[in-house]
Amino acid sequence: MFAGTITLSPETATTAFSGIIHSTKFDISIQLEARNKMSERSPDFDVTAKNNAGRTVRIGTAWDERSQSGNRYISMQIDVGLGPFRVNAVQTNEARKAKSADFDIIPFVATGAMPSGSIAGELTAMDADNAFTGYVANMMFDLDFMLIENEYKSEESHPEYRIETSSPRGVPIRVGSAWMAKSLNTGNEYLSLLINTPDGELRVNAVQNEDQRGGNTFSIIPFVNAGDQDRNANTGFGLVA
Repeated sequence: MFAGTITLSPETATTAFSGIIHSTKFDISIQLEARNKMSERSPDFDVTAKNNAGRTVRIGTAWDERSQSGNRYISMQIDVGLGPFRVNAVQTNEARKAKSADFDIIPFVATGAMPSGSIAGELTAMDADNAFTGYVANMMFDLDFMLIENEYKSEESHPEYRIETSSPRGVPIRVGSAWMAKSLNTGNEYLSLLINTPDGELRVNAVQNEDQRGGNTFSIIPFVNAGDQDRNANTGFGLVA
């Protein structure tokens, strides 16, 4: 549940990158400062930020990495007092072609899934823009979000929607993806949602009961892994995912 941007500084600057990171709980300006490496896997940077008193505080470390395709990205582990979390800073194809210095901060894809048994929520189709508003909640969190049409969809496996919420400053944060699916038993269409939370990936479905069918409202229910959908919603995060 993170978003933001870091920008590569000129080679003469003491700070390697500077930028801002957003979540549903905070908006924090950060800097990445080069550090001496003790081994090959030692961090390349210290991540620092200023606290409310204006004091510079080290809040994490970062690694200068290369993907399998050879593209540069920055992997960060950060703790601002809420527990450690991981994010990556990557460049889109357009940014690389333009030789931009900006890297977009995206969530680190979680490998674990959180239980979805005690879940409440609802989706409502909006009148325009092929979008939905909704919420999902349990005893530990309560998240309002929107489903926005995925303009990057180019393959059948890509999701139809991206799931977005907002930081305290109102900055959009992508927290997941949603796919249209169809019940193999009844033929009814529903939405399959994959939401990234601090506790792991949350899988839920948005369905219409008999009273709702034909209307604009969908009830969010726990995901049941019973093979009752025509494609798996497991693409995860990415530009087109």
